Amino acid sequence: MKVEPLLYGDRKVYTVAAFNRGVASWLQRLPTIWVEGEVTELRRQAAWQTVFFTLKDPDGGACLRAAMPRSQFDALRLDLRNGERVHVYGRPELWEQKAELRLRALSIERFGIGEHLAALERLKAQLAAEGLFAEERKRPLPRLPRRIGLVTGNDAAAKRDVLTAIQSRFPPARVLVAETYVQGPRAAAEMVAALEAVCAAPEVDVVVLARGGGSFEDLLPFSDERLVRAVAGCPVPVVTAVGHEQDTPLCDLAADRRASTPSAAGRLVVPDVDELLAGLSRARAGLARGARRTLELHALRLAQRHERLRRAPALLVERRRAALAEAGGRLRALSPRGTLDRGYAIVRRDGELVRSATSVVAGDAIAVEVADGSFGARVE
Repeated sequence: MKVEPLLYGDRKVYTVAAFNRGVASWLQRLPTIWVEGEVTELRRQAAWQTVFFTLKDPDGGACLRAAMPRSQFDALRLDLRNGERVHVYGRPELWEQKAELRLRALSIERFGIGEHLAALERLKAQLAAEGLFAEERKRPLPRLPRRIGLVTGNDAAAKRDVLTAIQSRFPPARVLVAETYVQGPRAAAEMVAALEAVCAAPEVDVVVLARGGGSFEDLLPFSDERLVRAVAGCPVPVVTAVGHEQDTPLCDLAADRRASTPSAAGRLVVPDVDELLAGLSRARAGLARGARRTLELHALRLAQRHERLRRAPALLVERRRAALAEAGGRLRALSPRGTLDRGYAIVRRDGELVRSATSVVAGDAIAVEVADGSFGARVE
C-alpha cells in the first residue's frame, strides 16, 4: 500500500504508522543475508507461533532481535541454547507497531560454541576441579534459623516472592534484606560485598541469593568467578534462586541448595508453622502418654512393694516360729525327758544320779523316775 502524506499547506506530514510502513517497505528491498552472532534471550513457547531470540556480537556487544516461525525452528532440530554461536540466514524487517528492527530468520546453522559459553565452560571445569561444586562440602540448612539474610536486587517481584513465602510459612521469621545490583558490569562485585555484609550480621544462620528471570546476558554476573567463590566460601549455608528453573548459573552449583524460584527458596529456609505446631502437639501428646505410663508403672511397683512390706512381719514371725519349732523338736529329741519317753528311767540315790551298779549296795533306797512319774525302790 502506497504511503501518502498529509498536506498542511506546502508541508507534507506523515503519521507514525505511515512512516513506519514506509520504512518497512524500504527494508523489504534489501536482500537476504547471513548474520553471525551468539544466541541470547531465546524464547520458545508451545502456545506461540513464533520463536524469538537475540543475536549478540561478542566483541562489541551489539544486539539484533530475530524471529522465526516455530514450525521452521522445530524442523531444524538444533536444540539451541543461550550462548551458542550461530549463522542466521534471513531478511531485515521492521515491526511497524513499535518500529522495532529485527531479522526475519529463514534458516539457522550452528557455527560453534559462543565465547561467553566457552568461557563459562572453562570456568566451570576449573572450579569443579577445585571441589567447589562437590556434594560432600554442601551443608544442611538450619531447621529454625534465628535470622535469614536475603541478597537481591530492587526487583520487587523476586524480593516479594521470597518474603511472602517466608512469612506465610513462618510468620515469626526475621529477615535481613540487602538490595544490590544484580545486573550489569558492577553486579558481581556488589553482590559479593552484600553477601559478605549479610553474613557478618549477628545471628544470620542462612542466606538467600535471589533474582527474577532474565536473559542469558542478564544472568551472567551470577556465573562470575568472584561471586561463585564468595558463595562457596560463605560461613553460613547459601540458597540460590536465580532466573527460571531452566537457568543454571555457576553460583547454583556452588550453593548449598538451589531453588527453582524465589518462592521455593523462601519455603526451603523456614519450616511450615502449621506443620511445626502439629508436630509439637503430637510430641506433647506423646510425652503426656509416656508420663502417664511411667506414673502407672511406678504406682504398680509401689503397690507391690507396699503389699510385700505389709506381709513381711507376718512372714518373718512365721519363719521364726517354724525355726523355733524345729529347734524345740531337736531339743526335745535330745532332752532326758525324751529319753524317758522311749522307755528309759533315771535312778537316784540320796538325790545323786546312779551312773554305775557299783555305786549302790544291797539295801540302799533309791528313787526311780520314769516318763509318767517316779517311785521308790530298794536294792537287793
